[in-house]
Amino acid sequence: MPHRVAVLALDGLLPFELGIPHRIFGRSLEPAPGNKGAKLYEVVTCSVRPPGPVRTDSDYAILVEHGPEALATADTVVIPASYELGPVFEEGRLTEELAAALALIRPGTRMVSICTGSYVLAAAGYLDGRPATTHWSSADHFQRLFPQVRVDPDVLFIDDGDVLTSAGVAAGIDLCLHLVRRDHGAAVANEIARRTVVPPYRDGGQAQYIHRLVPEPQFATTTAARAWALGRLDRPIQLRDMARQESMSVRTFTRRFREEVGASPGQWLTQQRVERARHLLETSDLSIDQVARDAGFGTATSLRQHLQAALGVPPTVYRRTFRASADTP
Repeated sequence: MPHRVAVLALDGLLPFELGIPHRIFGRSLEPAPGNKGAKLYEVVTCSVRPPGPVRTDSDYAILVEHGPEALATADTVVIPASYELGPVFEEGRLTEELAAALALIRPGTRMVSICTGSYVLAAAGYLDGRPATTHWSSADHFQRLFPQVRVDPDVLFIDDGDVLTSAGVAAGIDLCLHLVRRDHGAAVANEIARRTVVPPYRDGGQAQYIHRLVPEPQFATTTAARAWALGRLDRPIQLRDMARQESMSVRTFTRRFREEVGASPGQWLTQQRVERARHLLETSDLSIDQVARDAGFGTATSLRQHLQAALGVPPTVYRRTFRASADTP
């Protein structure tokens, strides 16, 4: 049976966010010639009430055909943001109606929030003592309301195993693609990203999207330097060489890079090399030593250390897991 995803539609929801799980999970197929493979996920939309209309933040309502009982059959529950969370947003507590609906969720179900849907997870206790994120503009309020949650306002999403949270709106796409990648490997995730016309993996975090009161003129960017670096990840890359691509001093380049990407050049390079290594481990038969060289880590030991730090597993375990997932979803 396909993995069942239940999307909880709350009054005041954002239609764009509601559609993200359907677009990403609903279009994910088993690898097969001509993209005729079977669906990997079954996606249903449900309400906290019996089937009927649910208000949106736009000038129309949507008709939801499933009530809260759909939550009891879900393998993954996704909670998009809503502008009518009431006591959840104001006091950090669930309404009786919402609490009753969430009580139907089976233990061990994977819980996912998009944007300020994290308020629902926090009010329900799913985030107690755990790392989480939300829209950057709500991060301070979220932390004050839920001091037991370890809030990181800088990232696009956080994967804490069975509970995952994403930043604002479009970061829900990043998180859903990450889940497809985690469940079925990079090939499946990359294919749905291509069909959705979005990057399979976005650089940096929320810092690049936060409005600054006195923004500096953006006549110069670091785009060319990033493109130059991506074309030579298998070779040594010095910070001064990246700065030279933009005709900037190292100091100016480093500051501008962090403003645009939300990470230092060194952190970004490591992220890109980890992603290159993941792709090679999943899609090629190269030896671990060759993967390490092609990804720019030089040695298998260095690759092992970086993959362990980023993903929690060594290269051989990662390859065994995701090659098996890609071959037999």
